[in-house]
Amino acid sequence: MKQIACFLTLLLSAYTLLASEKPNIIFILADDLGQGDLGCYGQQKIKTPNLDALAAAGTRFTQAYSGTTVCAPSRTSLMTGLDMGHSPVRANREIAKGQGQMPLPEKTLTVAELLRQQGYATACMGKWGMGMFDTTGSPIKKGFNRFYGYNCQRHAHSYFPPYLYENDKRFELPENLEGKKTYADKLIQKDVLSWVGQQKDKPFFLFYATTLPHGSYEIDDLGIYKDKEGWTEEAKTFAAMVTRLDSNVGELVALLKQMGIEKNTLILFSGDNGAAFGEKSKTSIFFNQSMDGKLRGFKRGMYEGGLRQASLAYWPGAVPAGRVSDEPWAFWDFLPTCAELTGATYPADFKPCGLSLVSFLKGGPAPQRDHFYWELHEGTPQQAVRFGDWKAVRNSPKGKIELYDLSKDTAEQNDLSESQPEKVKQAEQLMLQARVDDPNWPLKEVPKKKGKL
Repeated sequence: MKQIACFLTLLLSAYTLLASEKPNIIFILADDLGQGDLGCYGQQKIKTPNLDALAAAGTRFTQAYSGTTVCAPSRTSLMTGLDMGHSPVRANREIAKGQGQMPLPEKTLTVAELLRQQGYATACMGKWGMGMFDTTGSPIKKGFNRFYGYNCQRHAHSYFPPYLYENDKRFELPENLEGKKTYADKLIQKDVLSWVGQQKDKPFFLFYATTLPHGSYEIDDLGIYKDKEGWTEEAKTFAAMVTRLDSNVGELVALLKQMGIEKNTLILFSGDNGAAFGEKSKTSIFFNQSMDGKLRGFKRGMYEGGLRQASLAYWPGAVPAGRVSDEPWAFWDFLPTCAELTGATYPADFKPCGLSLVSFLKGGPAPQRDHFYWELHEGTPQQAVRFGDWKAVRNSPKGKIELYDLSKDTAEQNDLSESQPEKVKQAEQLMLQARVDDPNWPLKEVPKKKGKL
């Protein structure tokens, strides 16, 4: 009996050690944050000390790509490991006005489902936007033990909403019907810290999908920007929202250190698509969101400014400190990365579009691949493909294919399509081969709406 007890003790110890080797995984997704909005990417006016410190203690990526250039499809790519040629969601599409977006199909695998099967506690706080609670895309049905915040993207445009959700139950904020009194971000941040603080017995996955700094541009306290001379109210508000995001990240990292789990936690931080103001916006120009013309384009466009994200990785002892990587990766790499980190296996009928980044995150080279592919179906469909350092953009299904050499022209100013016909043909073939036809997302011209936009 004594030998059996000893054996069981050793077995339990081995199991505990094995379980502890599975890292906690946190993905912080900012909403409409441009690369140039953070100090570690060169921003001079907006203060982001916590994110800058995270970059200094981890790895900063200059060529991290989102799923596409608007919210719902980009998040779908992150959650499913599928690029826009295979994603079930390829646009922000409402199923009914004010009732949420097109839901993830029932059989679509998510990162949360994969990790929960590995014994992870899972939570999503912030904004979901991939299916209301009575649909197949509900976060509760797609692998999350806990949800807190906004579901519908349209609802999330207000930072002083009349209600939020805890799991699938709506709770009211009646004080916001009488005025702007309760700032939703405060409640969401409080829930994030509370939930993480309870995760001591098993590994956890947190998808912190903050709404900051998406418009409407609202905040309860302008903080250090209140008395800035020569700043517009919009500029003050936007800067305060980015700094609030930064403070929230700082509080979360401090909690991990306090709990003693910082060294067993991988934090990935990224924006979901490019900045939303646009190149002619006074606020965008004021904050130099184009990074002195280094990146062209914004949200809803296929140029690098809409696709490349401010992105950081932090995992003390595993992710190299102070590293800056120019090698590309994309949102659809997140699911296979989580699978390798945790030893998870896929269903027989599932194959992700992405590749695992585990070796890359730990200091190795990025995985090699033939191409990256994007499309977007907001009005007339747009496409883009990157192969090596070549990037092709087609702004309509029958439109001209533009061609850029990103090794020399990150601003995408010099269209080489006339002088590189073979590369254009290659791009066109990739645009055909990289996608699966879907009746919801046909590649066809959409008539322009008459009247004012």
